[in-house]
Amino acid sequence: MQITWSKLIGSGAIGLVLAVFALACVTNSETKRKQFIVVSDAQMNSMGASSYAEIKNKEKISSNARLTTLIRDVGQRIAKASGKAYDWEFNLFDSQEVNAWCLPGGKVGIYSAILPVAASNAGLAAVMGHEVAHAVLRHGAERVSQSLLVAGVMLTLDQAMADSKRKPYVMAALGLGAQFGVVLPYGRKQEAEADTVGLEYMAKAGYDPAQAIELWVRMAKLSGGRSPEFLSTHPDPLNRSRALQMQQQAVRRFYEASAKIPTQPIESL
Repeated sequence: MQITWSKLIGSGAIGLVLAVFALACVTNSETKRKQFIVVSDAQMNSMGASSYAEIKNKEKISSNARLTTLIRDVGQRIAKASGKAYDWEFNLFDSQEVNAWCLPGGKVGIYSAILPVAASNAGLAAVMGHEVAHAVLRHGAERVSQSLLVAGVMLTLDQAMADSKRKPYVMAALGLGAQFGVVLPYGRKQEAEADTVGLEYMAKAGYDPAQAIELWVRMAKLSGGRSPEFLSTHPDPLNRSRALQMQQQAVRRFYEASAKIPTQPIESL
């Protein structure tokens, strides 16, 4: 059955929704893409901080001081390169899941299982650059706004979160409220944007941007049985690697102008 906008939100509200959509379109300064955002940074940052505190209570924070120091050092370098003055926080979690994420407001989680795939400090910088870019590009706010629109509610985020029927739309948009707080991925367009902008951040921070290519080659080896790209919200790892290879020339000038940091295996740091 085809669901039309009139069925979803009521014909009388269509004009209002379209008007709000037009007013809420903002141009991202990094990508120049128009985004539909109806929630404030303050609201998103508050949600990010609250969710991060919940995650830290549920998941096991790593007791490995050396790796934690590495995570925070690389993370702060990338955050500084982004130029965004969030209240950045970086933590390493003991987990067998190959994953990393960043909540609105700069709350970053790195799972220990991704470290062998990152392999080096530069590979880790590629991961960090990607996650930091998600926050700077306001991808979380964009997803929440889209979910509020689909839910047919032009309410404030606070009202939507207080409504038991609408709260799942908001939480799902961030991948929150399920196992350990973060499970759902961003869309392919957002992932590609985070790859591109994150590559620039790692180059500005002094990490060899060519290592981002190798990171996704290693990721591809882990995902041998994955679904075709058109069935996935994430781009295929090898396609990501090829795209990053094509972007090397554009970011090389940032790397050459930086205080270059030698690429070293994680186990030696």
